[in-house]
Amino acid sequence: MADETSTTPVRVRNRRGEGARLRHEIVAAAVELLDETGDESAITLRSVARRVGIAAPSIYRHFPDQPAIMLAVVRSAFAELDEQLGVAVDAAGEGARERLTALCRGYLDFAQAYPGRYRTMFGGLWAPDLNASSVTVEDMAALGQESIRRIVAALDGCVTAGCATSTDVAADAVALWLGLHGLAHQRAVSPSFPWPSDIAERVIDTLAHFTDERDGQGE
Repeated sequence: MADETSTTPVRVRNRRGEGARLRHEIVAAAVELLDETGDESAITLRSVARRVGIAAPSIYRHFPDQPAIMLAVVRSAFAELDEQLGVAVDAAGEGARERLTALCRGYLDFAQAYPGRYRTMFGGLWAPDLNASSVTVEDMAALGQESIRRIVAALDGCVTAGCATSTDVAADAVALWLGLHGLAHQRAVSPSFPWPSDIAERVIDTLAHFTDERDGQGE
C-alpha cells in the first residue's frame, strides 16, 4: 500500500506575520473538500491538514475545533452568495422589478452552481453543537443576514416603484426567500421532475406580489 504521506503536498512554511495566509489556506482547503464530496463530515482536522500540507495540530493556532473551520467555510459561502447577488442586481439596470427578479435568479443560480455549499448553508447538514464547540448562537444568527437584507431592500424598492403590492415587506421578503429555497432544494433532490420552464418566474412573481405593470425599461 502506498505511503499516505507521499500524496500530501509539502507546504512552504509561512514567514513571520503570514499567519493570515495559512488561515486562508485552511478555509480554502475545507471549501474544496466540501465541493468535491458535498459532505460536511469529510471536513476534519486531519483531512484539511493533509490538503494544506501541514500537521493537524498547526490548525489549532487558527481554529479551536472543526466547527470553527466549518463556520469560516459557511461565512465564506454566504459572502460569495452576497457578492453574486450584488453583481446580478447591478447588471439588471434601474428597474425595481428587474432588479428583484435578477437577485432571485442569482440566488437560484448560486444554489445550482454550488450544491454542496448550499446544502451546508441552508439544508441542515451542518448543525454544530453549540454547547460543545466554539460556535455560538450569535455566530449562527448572523449567517445570511446580508442576503436577507438585500431581498428586503429590493422588494421595498418594488413597492416604492409601484410594481409590488406588499404591505409587510419584511415578512414578504422572508416568504420570498422561503419560496426560492424550496425551489432550489427540490430542484436539487428531484432533478428528473418535469419542472415547468417558467417555475422560477411563477414563484418570484407570486411571492413578490408583483403587479401586472412593469417599471423601468426592463422586460
